[in-house]
Amino acid sequence: VQLQACGGGLVQAGDSLRLSCAASGSNFRTYTMGWFREAPGKEREFVSGVDRSGSGGSTYYADSVKGRITISKDNAKKTVTLQMNSLKPEDTAVYYCAARQGMASSRFRDWTTWGQGTQVTVSS
Repeated sequence: VQLQACGGGLVQAGDSLRLSCAASGSNFRTYTMGWFREAPGKEREFVSGVDRSGSGGSTYYADSVKGRITISKDNAKKTVTLQMNSLKPEDTAVYYCAARQGMASSRFRDWTTWGQGTQVTVSS
């Protein structure tokens, strides 16, 4: 599977943003999907993940974004989205979508397929 992320931008604190990741190739339904982010000088960190079943499947969130971010996977459209609300300056980072076969993991080294990043900048 190949991944293409989009939807980043420059917003103000408190605003919302919706990131999308479109997949091409076969067997998208078999992949657990996730989002990570990488801020300058920091290690890539887990943001959210969703089980391969998509709708109704288990979702996972980092404590720092819980309650503000919602992940969803649409197997028919081969997309995974990240709805981000109440954005904070500390959410500023390059966001990456990722895929793996197996359970979601917060360790970026466990993920096998990555999309290109999309920049999210939140001004105060």
